[in-house]
Amino acid sequence: MNLPFLDLLVILVYLLGTVGFGCWFYFRSRSPEGFTSAGGSLPSVVVGLSIFGTYVSSISFLALPGKAFASNWNVFGLSLTIPLAAWIATRWFVPFYREVGAISAYAHLEDRFGTWARVYASVCYMLTQVARMGSVLFLLALPLHHLLGWDVRMIILVVGGLTAFYSMLGGIAGVIWTDAVQSVILIVGAATCAILLVFSMPEGPGQLFRIAAAHHKFSLGSFSLTDWNSATFWVVIWYGMAINLQNFGIDQNYVQRYLTAKSVDDARKSVWLGALLYLPISAFFLFIGTALFAFYTAQPQLLTDPQLVADVAAGKGDGVFPFFIVHQLPVGVTGLLIAAILAAAMSTIGTSMNGCATLTLTDFYLRFFRKNASKREQMGVLYAGSFLWGAVGIGCAIWMIHAKGILDAYWMLAGIFSGGMVGIFLLGFLSRRATGTAALVGAVAGVLVITWMTLSMPKVGLIPEAWRCPWNELMITVCGTVTILLTGFALTLILGEKKCESVSE
Repeated sequence: MNLPFLDLLVILVYLLGTVGFGCWFYFRSRSPEGFTSAGGSLPSVVVGLSIFGTYVSSISFLALPGKAFASNWNVFGLSLTIPLAAWIATRWFVPFYREVGAISAYAHLEDRFGTWARVYASVCYMLTQVARMGSVLFLLALPLHHLLGWDVRMIILVVGGLTAFYSMLGGIAGVIWTDAVQSVILIVGAATCAILLVFSMPEGPGQLFRIAAAHHKFSLGSFSLTDWNSATFWVVIWYGMAINLQNFGIDQNYVQRYLTAKSVDDARKSVWLGALLYLPISAFFLFIGTALFAFYTAQPQLLTDPQLVADVAAGKGDGVFPFFIVHQLPVGVTGLLIAAILAAAMSTIGTSMNGCATLTLTDFYLRFFRKNASKREQMGVLYAGSFLWGAVGIGCAIWMIHAKGILDAYWMLAGIFSGGMVGIFLLGFLSRRATGTAALVGAVAGVLVITWMTLSMPKVGLIPEAWRCPWNELMITVCGTVTILLTGFALTLILGEKKCESVSE
């Protein structure tokens, strides 16, 4: 397809502006402190919009509508847990990290439980970010594939490489400021799509709600308290609590943002802004997916892509919103939406790369190889780490081409790679007597449970059916966390070791 000149102009102007942002902050990010924490000088509104943007990215912007199109609003349960996680974060996590002052979110785990805890959490974080970068890159490639007809793999390679280069230029300051700008543009663009969808129904807006209600599209899923085998409302809630406590409590992306704010109060304000903004916006994205279902149910002849029709029949809805953006939006608006998606991907991947590169330097290079490395040498590690993790994320994106649903794939990988590491953090946070021995045994038990549950999944099928865990894969993170906590508490009581300081004191 040939993109109209106006759309091309919008994309070009936005990309040049984004690259200009990166170049601008490059000169303020040439030191390790500037690259990783922006010197603690960023306004709370900007940091808050960045936290919101970290949640939105291409995953929410494209995968949430795809999920709602293919099923219902079941995933909204994850959003409902965010306010509680934000309250816990502002009450305890933010002041704690600001007081510690370490740029690594996991440095305190070494002081609390030993070197192994820091390494374990860092590795789990990095693997989770690889899954995130892969999801975002693939979801970015979808609209470009529908627009240009290029091979998805080539788009992932080209855009991923360019994004890695841009994201590295400005350090964390460039990433956060870009997050703030793209968050506003994403909201405006999505609102435009929703309005056009509502008023594009052949029989008016009421037809949209009639079709959606007839197919139970607004359902939150089963409310059964005994069914743990499927993604019921309560399973999603439990998963949401585990993931959001991990996000706000021990995720490097968020901890770095706490440290970029000017003060503790500013950091708290940024958390509330990001959390409370995401709750209604996530519902907004789910509504877009529901509206798309009604739109194409009423007008199936508009869904002209044979491959997309086959995907929809197979229960895959990830490509529907990009198709709508390209084929149904007015000239100019299409360019705005594509530019916004590009910016979202750049910022999200940049956040993950910055976090992974930071930990590569602080938790591995400086910790085990060159403790007294010069600032120039540290910057070399940060740049090399950014490119390395970007390449790994590109590889993950190519693998995800074969996944049934990107949001399902991301949730599964995030749950597995997180390894229940939030359990170790909570054990040290809640127990004043838990020591390295109790935490280590708990971590081993948690990893064994996670491994068993992962290998039990029908998609993997490496364990005989009689020995498989019957629960849904979303419970992997929950069970890993609970196992670490219960094992750690039990061993602490049994061993009766000397009282230690809790990080909550």
